[in-house]
Amino acid sequence: MARADKAAAVAEITEEFRASNAAVLTEYRGLTVGQLKELRRSLGSDTTYAVVKNTLSKIAAKDAGVEGFDALLQGPTAIAFIKGDPVAAAKGLDTFAKDNPFLVIKGGIMDGNILTADDLKKLAKLESREVLLSKVAGVANAALAKAASLFQAPLSKAARTIAALEAQTAAATPAAAAPVAPVVAEVAEEVSANAEVAEAPAEVAEETPVEDASAESTEETTEG
Repeated sequence: MARADKAAAVAEITEEFRASNAAVLTEYRGLTVGQLKELRRSLGSDTTYAVVKNTLSKIAAKDAGVEGFDALLQGPTAIAFIKGDPVAAAKGLDTFAKDNPFLVIKGGIMDGNILTADDLKKLAKLESREVLLSKVAGVANAALAKAASLFQAPLSKAARTIAALEAQTAAATPAAAAPVAPVVAEVAEEVSANAEVAEAPAEVAEETPVEDASAESTEETTEG
C-alpha cells in the first residue's frame, strides 16, 4: 500500500473511532463474503463493520486517543464502529456469533473504557434504549391516565386519592419517575384546590330590603 493510501486509511479509521459511541473488535477468520454482508445488514445503518489492518488501526487508535487496543489487534481483524445504541449493536454481534462461531468477539471500548469479551456479553443481555424508553413512556402514560380519571370522579374522592398517586409515582424507578413527577404534582395541586372550593360551606347572600317606590298616601283634590 502506498504511503498516501496508508495515510488516508489511518485518517479514516481515526475518524471512525472519534465519531463512534463504542467500538468492538472481532476476528472474522472463516466467515464468507456473504456472511459478512449478512452481519453488516443485521447491525443496521448506525454501525459500520470494517475489515482493518492491525498496524494501521494501532496508529489510528493512538491518534484518536484510544488506548488498550494493541493486544487485541492480532490476526484478521474487523471493527464494529457503533454510532447508535451500543446495547443493540452488542446484541446483534452476540446473536450473529452464536449462529456463526467463526465470528469471535475479542473486546471493545465504550466511553473511554476498555471492554472485555465477557463485558460485551453482559452488555448484550441488557435492555436496549428503545425498550427502556418504551417502559418509561408506559409508566408516564399510566400515571397521566390515573391523574385524568381524578377529574371525572367526585372532587372529595379525588382529594383522598392524591396521596396514593404521589406515593406510586415516587416508588417508580428514578428514570421513569423524573418526567412524571412534575405532572402529578401539578395535577395534585389543582385537584386539591378544586376539592377545597367544592367542599367549602356555601355562603348565603344577605338580602337587601327593597323599598316600596310607590306612594302610600293619595292626595285627594276636592273641588269645591
